[in-house]
Amino acid sequence: MLEFLHYFFGEGEQVEFEIFTLAHFLPILVTSLIIYLIYRSRRSIREMKHEEIFRYILAFALIISEMSYYWRLIAMPSLGPNPVEHLPISVCGWVAIFGCFMVIGKSQSLFDICYFWALAGSVFALITPTVLTYAGPTRFRYYQFWTEHLVSYIAIFYMIFVHNMRPYKISLPKAYIALVILAVIAYYANTLIGPGANYLFMARPEAAPSVLDILPANFSLRLFIIAAVITALFVLVYLPWYVMDKKRQKLSK
Repeated sequence: MLEFLHYFFGEGEQVEFEIFTLAHFLPILVTSLIIYLIYRSRRSIREMKHEEIFRYILAFALIISEMSYYWRLIAMPSLGPNPVEHLPISVCGWVAIFGCFMVIGKSQSLFDICYFWALAGSVFALITPTVLTYAGPTRFRYYQFWTEHLVSYIAIFYMIFVHNMRPYKISLPKAYIALVILAVIAYYANTLIGPGANYLFMARPEAAPSVLDILPANFSLRLFIIAAVITALFVLVYLPWYVMDKKRQKLSK
């Protein structure tokens, strides 16, 4: 039993996960189906006497998936904890934390941050989940990663469909300012910790193949490109709401 637990919670020494395979697409497809079912059942869920149970379940899944990553490192010293690699300074991690409080308190401000950070930021983690290179479906890290990231999306669309939340014009600068604050923290963490730290991928390209490989190693140029891409993505994910607002204005005239 101990041997199995060490294997399950450990990390492999050879490639166990490859992008664009069944192990990559299946969690995304399952999540898409759950979001679709929430959309189809939104009125029934909204009218349920104890609807908050669904939100508590989402909050529990989010916070446990985030915290379990660090529990695993503490329980297995051979894997860490390593402050260079495992400080909670990431977009995806904070989307999970903010998302937990968002669904419990039905917070519009936290929704603003989670919406833009997830749809414009953590989406790259879903396209090329490089952290799973040595952790396939037989490892705990595989399930922790997908739970943390995909439940965040479920929580966001749950609030959109069931509680009619949406981003507004003011939401975009709020989310952007919050991201700048996180980027400043990441920059100082990278500087203070040294060569091993690469929070928010600001220091260098990742060792494993990812969409970030196209970024230059030069910090200033790298930061400029990241900022430009994030700005464009923020605008892009707000665009559907902008178009809908314009159509409603025309119809109301």
